[in-house]
Amino acid sequence: MDEIGKIDLRHLTIEDYDGLKSSMISAYENWQGAYWDHSSIAKLIRIFPEGQIAILVDEKIVGCALTLRIKYNHFGDSHSFRQITGNYTFSTHSTTGDVLYGIEVFIEPSYRGLRLGRRLYDARKELCEKLNLKAIVFGGRIPNYYKYATELSPKEYIQKVRNREIHDPTLNFQMSNDFHVKKILKNYLPGDAESHEYAVLLQWDNIYYEKQTTGLSSSKPVVRLGLIQWQMRSYKDIEELFDQAEFFVDAVSGYKSDFALFPEFFNAPLMAGYNHLSEAGAIRKLAGYTEQIRDKFQQLAVSYNVNIITGSMPFLSEDQKLYNVGYLCHRNGTFDTYRKIHVTPDEQKFWGLQGGNEVEVFETDCGPVGVLICYDVEFPELSRILAQKGMNILFVPFLTDTQNGYSRVRYCARARAIENECYVAIAGSVGNLPKVENMDIQYAQSVVFTPCDFSFPANGIKAEATPNTEMILVADVDIDLLRELHTYGAVRNLKDRRTDVYEVVYKQDR
Repeated sequence: MDEIGKIDLRHLTIEDYDGLKSSMISAYENWQGAYWDHSSIAKLIRIFPEGQIAILVDEKIVGCALTLRIKYNHFGDSHSFRQITGNYTFSTHSTTGDVLYGIEVFIEPSYRGLRLGRRLYDARKELCEKLNLKAIVFGGRIPNYYKYATELSPKEYIQKVRNREIHDPTLNFQMSNDFHVKKILKNYLPGDAESHEYAVLLQWDNIYYEKQTTGLSSSKPVVRLGLIQWQMRSYKDIEELFDQAEFFVDAVSGYKSDFALFPEFFNAPLMAGYNHLSEAGAIRKLAGYTEQIRDKFQQLAVSYNVNIITGSMPFLSEDQKLYNVGYLCHRNGTFDTYRKIHVTPDEQKFWGLQGGNEVEVFETDCGPVGVLICYDVEFPELSRILAQKGMNILFVPFLTDTQNGYSRVRYCARARAIENECYVAIAGSVGNLPKVENMDIQYAQSVVFTPCDFSFPANGIKAEATPNTEMILVADVDIDLLRELHTYGAVRNLKDRRTDVYEVVYKQDR
């Protein structure tokens, strides 16, 4: 091959026809007459110009990708090439179709090995995303099958290609470009002797596809988080606590945050008036404020247009059981409740707290989120269940008194972000409460963790607060990057789970 100068990828024009025909004849030298006539190419360019892509080397056409846009449910997975093209008239093309259907892709033999085919496939993928279509589908030839047809069925042949026991240049290339095999099509392309007229139905799914709705959607790809690193201080009454809470909600709302995250037991200063009681008695008095605080946060969520994760507070049930609970107050005026599943030995010993039983994902206007309170994040099963339920962001309100305790929360939360391919936001309290028994000192550094891959910070830390200083931390997280990671990550912790060997099961789902 002569030295290559310039490679160009552009839309096909009818003036390209002679060069296209010559290149296609070279590509199918073992298949006489396997090229599109002038009128067919002209019609494709007229009805769907953006779907016809040529690749040129030094201004010479050396390959192309031809495509239709179709309503896939009109055909389903069992069809022939003749049917999908409307008997080669392209009458099946629809401007409202939901799938790109590839009817041709080739590279001239003398230009193979330069990854030019990958450029054509990438251009198709970009078009699919741009048009917000569900997928790219096509029937792929298996040109080496004729060598094995007497000893292998098409199914066996494909399996051996998958296992790298047989090399099929077309099928190997397509699977390496993230297309997955759906089924085998018989009598797909008459005249394809090399494939014995079999084809493999292949599909690439557009992970960015969003179903069209008739109403307005407030779902957004970039979500802004506001983490509140709360200073413990004495309050003369609950109204002073509300003033401080509203100050922070106002602050994160001013930065147009979608979520405000408060720490675990941020309302503990209110126990100062009950030091004459036992520790168990004082925490139960604190539980008397919980519903009032929830109602206030619900009001603030609506007033400041921000979803609020209220940290956590003690809650006394009707049967007098004490739980550690929190609320997700949506900015539409509704709220969800979550409970701490694992209580620490001290919470059980001094306060008599009990663990909850529900592990839930909450749907928000920014997508599905989960909440685990402090100690819960140290149990990887819980976040895995949430990830299986579709969680994108995990919020962890926490309360730790020493750096040892904080390190457990921090490093476990960081691991949860990696293994579940999600964002994890943790927020805690700082300072001290000398007038509250069993709540003497606090240590915290609030952080937003990310997965560790090329689209994210190399250390998996999006943003972190100054340790032991009252402040807010505002950070943006891109949900589309998570979708991309799930499918194209350097490693895929969710996709590669060996569920044939092990599984994590939430018993209430059984």
